[in-house]
Amino acid sequence: MTRTVLVTGGNRGIGRAIAEAFLCDGAKVAVTHRGGECPTGAFGVKCDVTEGEQVDAAFTAVESELGPVEVLVANAGITDSTLITRMTEDRFTSVLDTNLTGAWRCARRAATPMTRARNGRMIFISSVVGMYGSAGLTNYAASKAGLIGLARSLARELGSRGVTANVVAPGYVNTDMTSSLPEQYGKQYRDSIPLRRFAEPEEVAAAVVWLAGDSARYVTGAILPVDGGMGMGH
Repeated sequence: MTRTVLVTGGNRGIGRAIAEAFLCDGAKVAVTHRGGECPTGAFGVKCDVTEGEQVDAAFTAVESELGPVEVLVANAGITDSTLITRMTEDRFTSVLDTNLTGAWRCARRAATPMTRARNGRMIFISSVVGMYGSAGLTNYAASKAGLIGLARSLARELGSRGVTANVVAPGYVNTDMTSSLPEQYGKQYRDSIPLRRFAEPEEVAAAVVWLAGDSARYVTGAILPVDGGMGMGH
């Protein structure tokens, strides 16, 4: 049976790779975006996850076009890094509103249809930074750590209704953001990773597709690191 998958922030980077992996797996895929080209074959919906009305409208559009969302991948996120002594409250809360509260808005909208169907998968894209920490990223790290508490609470709250909630925690991934790192920083980060390389977006996507598949139907409340060993013990 073909599943309907919604990937937030699915038009670029890791989100795009996740959407493309689900398309290759035969799923019906929708992606939310704030502008930009969507993966070929995906149903694109413009949506700012910081606006509850837009989240609701996006789900309604996907349900009308593809059917009820059976797999939610909460991937949409932003960064805005600076040291805490320079970080304004607005810069802190805007990152949390997108990365954490935005994911919560999507989960809230997805929960009722999933529990009624007694079937659903929620997968939250966190980060090794959420457990490892990073100077200058107090807002981002807090938001990504918060996704773990969110997912595990949902795992306990919705598990009896056939809905799982899990976290994928990537490390450094070869995306536009990491490709712009100065060479000395890129080498420093790679040297801290046991596998001595950054991940490819497709490697993160493969973990997400597995968690959404039948093989992982008894997995919930888990954190699956895709970080080359960087965050071991955290």
